[in-house]
Amino acid sequence: MTEEQVILVDENDNQIGLMPKMEAHEKALLHRAFSVFVFNDKNELMLQQRAMHKYHSPGLWTNTCCSHQRDGESNLEAGKRRLEEEMGFVTDLEETTSFVYKAPFDNGLTEHEYDHIMIGYYNDAPNINADEVADWKWMPLEEVKVNMALHPEDYTAWFKIIFEKFYEYINVDKA
Repeated sequence: MTEEQVILVDENDNQIGLMPKMEAHEKALLHRAFSVFVFNDKNELMLQQRAMHKYHSPGLWTNTCCSHQRDGESNLEAGKRRLEEEMGFVTDLEETTSFVYKAPFDNGLTEHEYDHIMIGYYNDAPNINADEVADWKWMPLEEVKVNMALHPEDYTAWFKIIFEKFYEYINVDKA
C-alpha cells in the first residue's frame, strides 16, 4: 500500500504539489487539511480521543474528526469521507472558515496546515473505528472551554488553536 499523499498549498490555499504525508510532516511544509465539528440537538460537540498508536497526539481529545483532503477531492467530500472512516456515520457539512497553523511535536514532526473548519449535526452514537479513535463523548462547548483551560495537555494543538482564535465559527448556539 502506498503512503497517503497530502496536497501542498501556498498561503492562499492554491495547490502547488503533492507529497507523502510523513515527508510533509517531517519537512513542516504547508498542506491542506480539515477539522470537522459535529453537534447534536443539545448543542453538544462530539469529541474524539485519538487512538493510542497515532504517530502524533496519541490519546489526546480533539474535534469530531480531522484529516487531509485527497487530490481532486473537495473539502466537503473529504470531510464526509473521513467522518465515515473514523466515526462510522455521514452527515451534511458546512464549511465555516479556514486558517493556517504550525505546531511542532516532540517526535520531530510538524503540522503546518491550511485547515478548513466544517460543522455538521448528528444525534446518534457513532460507530468508531478503533484503528483511529480510542473513545468519544458529547460535551457542551462551554464545558470543553473550561476543561481545556484546566487541562490543556489533554487536547490536540489544532483544537486548542481553534478554540482560542475561531470560537465564533464553531459556536452553533447563537442564542
